[in-house]
Amino acid sequence: MSTAVIEVRGVGKEYRLGATGGYRSLRDSLGSILAAPARLLSSKKRKEPSSFWALKDVTFDVHPGEVVGIIGRNGAGKSTLLKILSRITSPTRGEIRLRGQIASLLEVGTGFHPELTGRENVFLNGAIMGMSPSVVRERFDEIVEFSGVEAFLDTPVKRYSSGMRVRLAFSVAAHLQPDILVVDEVLAVGDASFQKKCIGKMEGVASSGRTVLFVSHNMAAITRLCRRGILLGGGTIVEDGPISQIVSRYMGGEAGGSPVEVDFERLGRMSGSEDVRLLAARVRCNGEVTAEIDIRRPVQLEIDFEVLRDRVAVNPNVWLFNDQSTCVFHSMDSFIPENQKPRAPGRYRTVMEIPGNFLAEGLYSFDIAISTMDPEQNHAWERGVLSIHVYDPFEGGSARGNYGGNFPGVVRPLLSWTAQRLAPPEPAGS
Repeated sequence: MSTAVIEVRGVGKEYRLGATGGYRSLRDSLGSILAAPARLLSSKKRKEPSSFWALKDVTFDVHPGEVVGIIGRNGAGKSTLLKILSRITSPTRGEIRLRGQIASLLEVGTGFHPELTGRENVFLNGAIMGMSPSVVRERFDEIVEFSGVEAFLDTPVKRYSSGMRVRLAFSVAAHLQPDILVVDEVLAVGDASFQKKCIGKMEGVASSGRTVLFVSHNMAAITRLCRRGILLGGGTIVEDGPISQIVSRYMGGEAGGSPVEVDFERLGRMSGSEDVRLLAARVRCNGEVTAEIDIRRPVQLEIDFEVLRDRVAVNPNVWLFNDQSTCVFHSMDSFIPENQKPRAPGRYRTVMEIPGNFLAEGLYSFDIAISTMDPEQNHAWERGVLSIHVYDPFEGGSARGNYGGNFPGVVRPLLSWTAQRLAPPEPAGS
């Protein structure tokens, strides 16, 4: 008999685009009847809704006490997989087997009734998880203290902010001691200090022998919490293995190899021309070659190249792209007067530094080229050759402050702000 608490066998999930279903009101039905003649006149042959597979032939086991990180880019199938495991939706094909109680936190306020108070929803969630009222009462004070919503406990949940709902929902899920805890990226709604508490609590859940599935784009949190990772791509499992290996492959664009250092000379594929060759490139933070970049720290990109003859001026170029393929910036060293002249033959190392508190959190890739500006010529160009993950450790010193939500924008600089009181309030009755 299998000892796995989660067994997933050949699971696939198909969604039909444009299909409608579910509950229809009388008004909907009447509207459909009245619109039918127009639909028939406009098209004698209706096009059937198309479909796509969000998951395809997914198979894996999870054993008691394992903490597994589910990693993948947007649209990889992570949320669909967790919804199937949480019994929110059913697979189109395949089967899953769960042994033990499962608590899921996939969306803000999942399982909460908006008209009930926070107190009532704690007991409701406990009942949904199969806990008796006496067990919920036994752990009630811990739940409330951890959530930090004591002052609003007897207020209907519909009046809670999204952050308050997340704090209470996570506290309930974590403190009622389920056998399996499933947590999606929804924790990003909470503030920074609460996110740190959540990570600590999940570590405690794991150390007690229970199972945790954790989905996040925060590679620092994934690496800290998990020992095993599952990388999803296009609805299938790309790789299942040690978390460091999975994160490295994810950071490398799911292509394997080192994402933060490449030696073209050793690989035997130096690109260049009769004037210059690109030899190697690497990313450093705090002196170490690493893909994990603290948002507060400067990042150095080192480029090694060899000038073969001093016929033209050659200049390293760098393009930085985010994971939405948006060019964050393009930079080159040709603005320095001495670099506008031909360099003597030999090997060179040039370093470009990105200051701390400049980039936003997220995944980035570098294009590297060596060019001549006048006349314009590209001697070497390597696209997407290096990747980094910028994260905020929630320890202060960044533009985030104590805000734990998502920041918009391509960059997140720590700018100077000042404030002054212009005038005291006018006296009453003036």
